[in-house]
Amino acid sequence: MDDTSPRTSSGGSSKGGFNIFGGASSEYSNKELAGVPLTGMSPLSPYLNVDPRYLTHDSDDFILPTGANKTRGRFELAFFTIGGCCITGAVFGALNGLRMGLSETKDMAWSKPRNVQVLNLITRQGATWANTLGSLALLYSVFGVAVEKARGAEDDINTVAAGTLTGMLYKSTGGVRGAARGGLAGLALSGIYALYNNWDHLKGAPPSRY
Repeated sequence: MDDTSPRTSSGGSSKGGFNIFGGASSEYSNKELAGVPLTGMSPLSPYLNVDPRYLTHDSDDFILPTGANKTRGRFELAFFTIGGCCITGAVFGALNGLRMGLSETKDMAWSKPRNVQVLNLITRQGATWANTLGSLALLYSVFGVAVEKARGAEDDINTVAAGTLTGMLYKSTGGVRGAARGGLAGLALSGIYALYNNWDHLKGAPPSRY
């Protein structure tokens, strides 16, 4: 065999290659390239020509206005809270009205008057419960935002204070005793909600509030 033929390694793979611009080009295995030091780069791949730190992110990146927080505040959550409570109240009230309508008209045969009476109860109960829960959500959101602005901090104290004030104001038409009972009810419900939000923290795990 001619001595100018490309030499092969013991495994049968060629170390030399042909270059279209003339001359021979060397070929290297992945094992040989893996030992090449890459300055300022993590050894993810010997063929990677960028810093791998730009390809991995531990957290999401957002474009936020100057001074804005990454989490939604009480003012932003107020719209969701009020709308969600109105829809929940309407659905619950409609189901309660259907139950009441079927119970009150059980002695009547299925006819147009019975259907009208059932539909009236569904509509009336749905509107009543939607108005009640929506009003409570509105008061809670207003008190929450006001307490947050007054204290200059966002924590569970604002939640408990807003719940207590909401209950007191909503039941203030019943006098001092009514306001006291409403405040205690609001304090209990907001306290349970705050405890639920911090349950992971109390167990020693990272909180998953936001």
